[in-house]
Amino acid sequence: MKVDRRQLLTGAAALAASPAMAATAPLRITSPMQAPRWAQLQRQLLSAHTQACKDYYATYVDAQDHLKCFERWGANDGPDDAAEATNDWVLLHALGADDSLLIMAQKFWEGHLRQYTGIQTRDVPIARQGMYYREFPVQMDWQHNSEGLSTFNVMGLSAPRDPRLLMRTRRYADFYTGADKSVGNYDPQHRVIRSILNGSRGPMLRKATPLDWAGDPFDASRFHLEHGEDSYEQFLRHYDEYDDVACDTPLNLHSTTLGLNAYALGAGERFRRWVLDYTDAWMDRARANGGIFPSKVGHDGKAAADWWGGTYGWNFAPRVPQTGVREGRNRVPRAITAFFNALLLTGDREYLYVWRRQNALINAQARMVDGKLQTPTLFGPDGWHGWKGGPYRQGAFEIWYATQAPEDRAAAGSDPWISFLEGANPAYPETALEADLAHLAKRDAARRADHTTPDTRLADWTLDFNPASAKALVQLTTGGLHIARPTWNADSPPQGGVTLHCRLRYFDPARRRAGLPMDVAALVHSLGDTQTQVTLVNTGDKPRRVIVQGGAYGEHRVESVELDGRGHPVGARHFTLDLAPGAGARLVLAMKRYANRPSLAFPWA
Repeated sequence: MKVDRRQLLTGAAALAASPAMAATAPLRITSPMQAPRWAQLQRQLLSAHTQACKDYYATYVDAQDHLKCFERWGANDGPDDAAEATNDWVLLHALGADDSLLIMAQKFWEGHLRQYTGIQTRDVPIARQGMYYREFPVQMDWQHNSEGLSTFNVMGLSAPRDPRLLMRTRRYADFYTGADKSVGNYDPQHRVIRSILNGSRGPMLRKATPLDWAGDPFDASRFHLEHGEDSYEQFLRHYDEYDDVACDTPLNLHSTTLGLNAYALGAGERFRRWVLDYTDAWMDRARANGGIFPSKVGHDGKAAADWWGGTYGWNFAPRVPQTGVREGRNRVPRAITAFFNALLLTGDREYLYVWRRQNALINAQARMVDGKLQTPTLFGPDGWHGWKGGPYRQGAFEIWYATQAPEDRAAAGSDPWISFLEGANPAYPETALEADLAHLAKRDAARRADHTTPDTRLADWTLDFNPASAKALVQLTTGGLHIARPTWNADSPPQGGVTLHCRLRYFDPARRRAGLPMDVAALVHSLGDTQTQVTLVNTGDKPRRVIVQGGAYGEHRVESVELDGRGHPVGARHFTLDLAPGAGARLVLAMKRYANRPSLAFPWA
């Protein structure tokens, strides 16, 4: 009997959809703990972002909250790059950084919407009336759409009651649910997004041209070109083979993050249903294609005869104009993070198991060359190709993180953070935090030495000066994945637009905001399928109250908390701790992961 995954998390678990589950008396931590160095470094790193981000904003954003750059359309350096200028600022705020980071990120989002709505192309047809329409890109692929939404997709972590956020999330999602009939991106009957290029003005249903991708002609000689080109002609030639777009592709699944957030913000069940309908269609396509996700699906909802085709598909290896060498740009593996959306909405790990099976099928193609293992990364009419050394590990960390299964841990390979969680790398917290502090300082120094002017910098220029460094804080305080650009792990595909996936999250009830309260630091020591261990410490001289939640969306239920050898029942999304000045303790949390439907409501809502 086929399981309808849309019906999971019903009955008793459906009650967990309510954000305010149960209230228990706060647990008290009074045992003195000298502030560990990792705790001091955490507070230092959170604090250091305040001035560094303010200085960056003053340097690269004008009084209208517009990015100070040469504005143009294009997949290389267009609106999606501008939108990334404050990446990780909201995430840092949600972890406990200063309110100014959230305020600046919100101001910049508003400003860049106005900026790119008003900027028009001359030659590219779709953007002649503005690069944004209804506050969204008029037409682009979901590698770039999702990168541009990196900040927007985490705003609900810090501002779930912002009416503009709810309005936009619903509007953006409905460009893809089929509810907005004026757009036509989605066909609900066949469960397809009808083109690789899509947006607020609908899908491109013809072959794309290099101009559609590269943007209007311009004098490239006065800019630093981040992708290695040295002329506009090379911009065009980069996209010579990007024409096959009038089909559905797994990258389009990144649009479902909008549906997840709309549901978690309280916009209604229909958004959850759409995410699952569309994701389940892709699950069916993988099964029908022998366990491999096709990269090209026709408007009838079925894999095309050349199922490996399409722009960014399994056989996509266009020629690099600077070198003449073909470069594999198969982006199918980037779709794996979209399946976390369905996992959050159902609790069903099958959404990650399908990727485990695909990886196994690819690894089964391995060959030995001169005594060394090689596995393929591409597939075409003549079979597997694009051989690279070692086992195929794309997405293996994401799979392990979701399943916590031993076989997936073996496939995930080595990583210093995971080694720490397994007790083999005790220096990692200090090393990682010091590295992020150094990264922040290096970028701040580079900004001060940057002598470019707005008319000599493209939108992507500023990205390398953004001082935000959230990776160590996400890993250590929340036990979470920092899936961002660049990616958090070398074996995972780089991408943006992914919301936070974590084991724990914190709230400050005194200030009625997300994040660790002032002076409080947290260190997740270990992760298991049903257990999490974390140390919380108050480094200051005032008592602090903190709410600890299971997961970014309250998706994990905390069954009980062991403190000082004594168990305390919880049975809810969250619990409250009172930390005396200079006190700290290690807690052992028994948890049921993915037990609750996701909600972005604060615990006191």
